[in-house]
Amino acid sequence: MMRSTSGRVLAVVAVAAAPLAVPAAGWAAAPGDTEVAWTTYQASLDPVTANHVTGQGKAMVQLSGNTAKITVTASGLVGGKSPHAMHIHVDGGGVCPKPSEAVDHNGHPSINVADAMKDYGMIGTSLTTSGDTTDKSALAVDRFPAGSTVSYHRTVEVSDGVAANLKSGKAVLVVHGIDYNGNGMYDSVLGASELDKSLPAEATDPALCGAFTASQMSSMPSGGADTGDGATQGGRSGTGMVAGGSAAVLVGLGAGGFALRRRGTAGR
Repeated sequence: MMRSTSGRVLAVVAVAAAPLAVPAAGWAAAPGDTEVAWTTYQASLDPVTANHVTGQGKAMVQLSGNTAKITVTASGLVGGKSPHAMHIHVDGGGVCPKPSEAVDHNGHPSINVADAMKDYGMIGTSLTTSGDTTDKSALAVDRFPAGSTVSYHRTVEVSDGVAANLKSGKAVLVVHGIDYNGNGMYDSVLGASELDKSLPAEATDPALCGAFTASQMSSMPSGGADTGDGATQGGRSGTGMVAGGSAAVLVGLGAGGFALRRRGTAGR
């Protein structure tokens, strides 16, 4: 009789325990299903003080393979409708320029893109708000954030080179566009830009800069990509040299470039 009662008790326990095992099994990945591992890289955007910049910001890249979820916030930039080109620079020293690196430009000590190339390298990804994100959009000023503050969110595909630079600590985020003489607009105080002689140097000189470092944030499971800014995806980024006379970085000026030129002319 004791054995029969024990048997019934064990049977009840087994039946009661069985449903508990089912939900647990339900969490197992289905065949072909995998979780996507995301590595987070962060950068503190500090002012390039040699260019009379006092702004600041932060940047974050969440990378899985070649897919990058990018966030940039910044403040203290040139206001109004002044566009601010933003790029992930690669294949340089992985650092930002120091004030001591300023050289004479139109009679004023400052740092332009070519001056800082040895520090932060070439353009790997252009952080446009829509469309292409390669170095071909380096000066697509009508597709970059404008105004004194930036709140940027977009998911893009980056090149193997950009992904490798992020992993090796050589990727640097640079926000361009300065107000060297404090008159609230881009003008010719520093002469013409070395990237496009029709633009004032203030429009292309580096304002904020920060090197990416790996974060301790945990990975996230796979899911729908947050494209931000209404963009569905960006083009695969390449690595193009940014230096005076480099034709590749001058593509994509469009109407925004014309507006910049008009402001530059008005400020002369």
